[in-house]
Amino acid sequence: MLEFNKVSFGYDENSKILDELSFSVRAGEFISIIGVSGSGKSTIFRLVTGLDKPLAGDITLEGNKNGARLGQVGYMPQQDLLLPWRTILENAFLPLEINGVDKQTAYKQIKPLLKEFGLEGTDDKYPSELSGGMKQRVAFLRAVLSGNPLLLLDEPFSALDAITKLSMQEWLLDQWQKRKSTILFITHDVDEALFLSDRIFLLKNKPVTAIEEISIPLRRERTRKDLHRPDMLELKERLLSTLRSEVTL
Repeated sequence: MLEFNKVSFGYDENSKILDELSFSVRAGEFISIIGVSGSGKSTIFRLVTGLDKPLAGDITLEGNKNGARLGQVGYMPQQDLLLPWRTILENAFLPLEINGVDKQTAYKQIKPLLKEFGLEGTDDKYPSELSGGMKQRVAFLRAVLSGNPLLLLDEPFSALDAITKLSMQEWLLDQWQKRKSTILFITHDVDEALFLSDRIFLLKNKPVTAIEEISIPLRRERTRKDLHRPDMLELKERLLSTLRSEVTL
């Protein structure tokens, strides 16, 4: 699905953020990217989307090496970025509108999804009338409607309260398993990464020259209680210890 081959990036040659970084993502995986602030997580997303270009190396998306990637992945940022003057239906319509789909056709496609995404009855409401969790559901629906099999989610639940956040994590897993999409997920929350992921990419050092890849030893039919297993608690402590060692005060 996605491959970085010796990718280097920086805003000049003397201050690289990534230096000959290589990794691959298989179709259908859920991968969380964790690291301290400034470690390069968002840089990787900008390179995947095509907003930035590498100084060196190759990026391959669905077999297309160094091709145009703008508009080829779905993106969900930390803030929902819903347009306040548009209804929920109109906000969900945005990616289809950009792709030239007419309103009538798009609305027929979107309306059944509103119910599936727990948004039934919100068609004519405005973002200000929805809770934070509901707005993030709209933002995820909009990313899905882009039609791209690779979704980049940049700390989408960080602004939510603790209970809503747990509920949204479970909802996201359910949607991911239904749709068989591939997800790259940035988070600072180690518990969130452990619960959601097939693998975790841990970014260390700067510039980033390699990613520590951690496979999660849980089956997909997992529950919150699985996070209390001795091996999971040990893994959590190791991740936290590594992240603490990377923090510069």
